[in-house]
Amino acid sequence: MDPFDELAAALRQRLIARARAGEDVDVRAFLDAEAGALTEAERAEVGARVERLAAGLGPIEPLLADPEVDEVMVNGPGQVWVERAGRLERTGVAFGSERELLHAIERILAPLGRRVDEATPLCDARLADGSRVNVVIPPLALEGPCLTIRRFRPRGFSLGDLVANGTLSASLAEFLSACVRARVTILVCGGTGSGKTTTLNALSGAIPAGERIVTIEDAAELQLRQEHVVRLEARPPSLEGRGEVTIRDLVRNALRMRPDRIVVGEVRGPEALDMLQAMGSGHDGSLSTVHAGSAEEALRRVETLALMAGVGLPHAAIREQVAGAIDLVVHQARLRDGSRRVVGLSEVVRVASGPATRELYVLRDGRPVWRAALGDGLAARLGRAA
Repeated sequence: MDPFDELAAALRQRLIARARAGEDVDVRAFLDAEAGALTEAERAEVGARVERLAAGLGPIEPLLADPEVDEVMVNGPGQVWVERAGRLERTGVAFGSERELLHAIERILAPLGRRVDEATPLCDARLADGSRVNVVIPPLALEGPCLTIRRFRPRGFSLGDLVANGTLSASLAEFLSACVRARVTILVCGGTGSGKTTTLNALSGAIPAGERIVTIEDAAELQLRQEHVVRLEARPPSLEGRGEVTIRDLVRNALRMRPDRIVVGEVRGPEALDMLQAMGSGHDGSLSTVHAGSAEEALRRVETLALMAGVGLPHAAIREQVAGAIDLVVHQARLRDGSRRVVGLSEVVRVASGPATRELYVLRDGRPVWRAALGDGLAARLGRAA
């Protein structure tokens, strides 16, 4: 930590102790007495940092100001971890007490009209800058309140950026760009933190200008660069339990908005059925992500989520919709060194039992390998779009 930050944190703790003891403390006089060896400019800087710690998010404020930090994870007052370049690191900062951590959480949630308490110990929210926040407090969190903040990147990566940082090869980027232009429906799968949304955002950059795009997200993260984009975000229920608008509601409504493309940030519930029906009824070229460890698992997960809609469709009908709606599955993973890589690309084909995957591309021993030629249908679509 920066020495000034260390000094500011220590001074803040002393101010808190004096305030709890009932003393009336003048902050400027306190700084002059406690940091008299510093210059006037340095004392002003330390004073600003003390104020930031008192009114902001406490000891994690410098971490959130660090551009290299992608995620901040607070596991109770004594443990603060960050993710840098895909790797987890434990920091030297900590909250003074559980109460102090809860105050920081309240300062985050209050402007958003959200709160956590024993009756509602879980909360998801989005900060004004787009960063995603998750909070879990006791009695669910046994070691104290847990706070997770995923930093928002104001400028999304392009396919060229992903090639430059090694996420995918140049040939794969060129192929996927051609697929997006040809209105091939693409599903990006992978685990938590594998970079699915980043890749989805990069793929969306290949959508031709002039098309009307509707994006649907649980927490708005996508930063599309086209001019004609309508961004929709789900809304959780109010403190009274009313006013909830789900992803499924937004997918249904999007069909009435004359979209050329529908981009669903992540499918994780019964909205999968509405998404499949949209993709299979003239909204080809749509894009989405799903949590899954492989292309085959991604298709099975979409089937399972669609069955959660509870409309009574037989499993065979759901499988048929999956086979007809999704064309390609991009599999992304976070490797042991923390890097995010596209490790596989599969074409969705029909077999007697429903949809299946045919691997076209795989990352083997760090080297990209094309394994099979395109199917006739996909090759014909790319040829017509060329």
